[in-house]
Amino acid sequence: MKATFRGGVHPAHHSKNQSKGLAIREFVTDTVQIPLNMHIGAPSNPCVQKGDLVKMGQMIAEPVGFLGVPVHASVSGEVIDVCPMPTLGENPAMSVIIKNDFKDEWTELHPLGDVETVDPSLIIPAVKAAGIVGMGGASFPTHVKLSIKPEQQCDYILANGAECETHLTCDHRLMLEEAERVVGGLRAVMRAVGCKQGVIGIEDNKPDAIEAMQKACEGREGVRVQVLATKYPQGGEKQLIEAITGRQVPTGGLPIGCGCIVVNVATCAAIYDAVTKGMPLVQRITTVTGAVRTPANLRVRIGTLADTIIGECGGFSTEPGKIFAGGAMTGMCLPDTMQPITKAGGGIVVMTKEQALTGEESPCIRCGKCQEICPIGLKPLQLKLSCDAEDFDKAKKQNLMDCTLCGSCSFICPARRHLTVSFKIAKQKIAALARKGG
Repeated sequence: MKATFRGGVHPAHHSKNQSKGLAIREFVTDTVQIPLNMHIGAPSNPCVQKGDLVKMGQMIAEPVGFLGVPVHASVSGEVIDVCPMPTLGENPAMSVIIKNDFKDEWTELHPLGDVETVDPSLIIPAVKAAGIVGMGGASFPTHVKLSIKPEQQCDYILANGAECETHLTCDHRLMLEEAERVVGGLRAVMRAVGCKQGVIGIEDNKPDAIEAMQKACEGREGVRVQVLATKYPQGGEKQLIEAITGRQVPTGGLPIGCGCIVVNVATCAAIYDAVTKGMPLVQRITTVTGAVRTPANLRVRIGTLADTIIGECGGFSTEPGKIFAGGAMTGMCLPDTMQPITKAGGGIVVMTKEQALTGEESPCIRCGKCQEICPIGLKPLQLKLSCDAEDFDKAKKQNLMDCTLCGSCSFICPARRHLTVSFKIAKQKIAALARKGG
């Protein structure tokens, strides 16, 4: 039976056709620019300096604060600079730039052993030491997510393989080609938190991945595949929980509040590598698609510039209108191609000028479609009025903070109201006020 949730929309799934049939291939660049703010929380503190020689996997930045994670060299070679560099964030981020010597000389690694026999108490510290964060886009430190309180109980670990975003096929290819890594990482998480049920959720538009994952689950304790209806945002944390378990995350709450933890399938694979090989997170699979000459699913080193990656794919096939980091629903537009791939960088999507055109806003016709499809059950029309008026107290009472910025309301709106943009700006302003004590 296909599982699903209330609401949602159906973007064109043919956007994945360019890359879904393309096997993962390796691409290594001559220089990486590794930002130190690739996670939610304080940026990591550099512990190398210009002129240092580093090995692959060596820690180059130390964690800071409760949400801190270490950052590691994704190539071996010479540090040619440690300086602030432009990123997609509001301000430049301190970055470590390394010239690759192409020796791929690893630092000393400390594997723990098989995921089924390792001491469970060692798994979460290994995840932290490996610098693993949510690779589905959230960038939340994984060791913090797994560090549940003694009074909390986890009934389900949900491995998110829905990949409902448009264009992206990196998780699809991972599940198809490296299913054992995903299941192994899921088992490691289950053992780390003492959970008996692990469920891998995959949309039904990926039948080959479903088959591969079902085969990998055979003989593994407590793990299974749940086929999901193809609908956006099926891969949203709250929507995945509702679809698979029937439970709902309470307003203002976290998934563990309803006995669930959600981990992306790529994050599971990184956890498997950290436990069995002692490898930190230094590379990931990234989909490159749209208006490029040769679309691809590339395994790239963290810090590889988008410009280099697009060049590896033959360059632009036509003059680009927009370039997204991520899919077209939740991705962020790149100001230029000199932006590095981060730990959460699942895709580079190039749109033509025609595809990138967005219509002007027109008056709301009060059709109610935005409210009908909102997967959280919000009222986007009223919420936009509050946000545009900067009545943040009212917006919070209307549950603005529960909005996941999935973009479904903007997608369905016949008047092309800029709903999601208003909500995102309002949430950013509320966060800024909170930091100032407002």
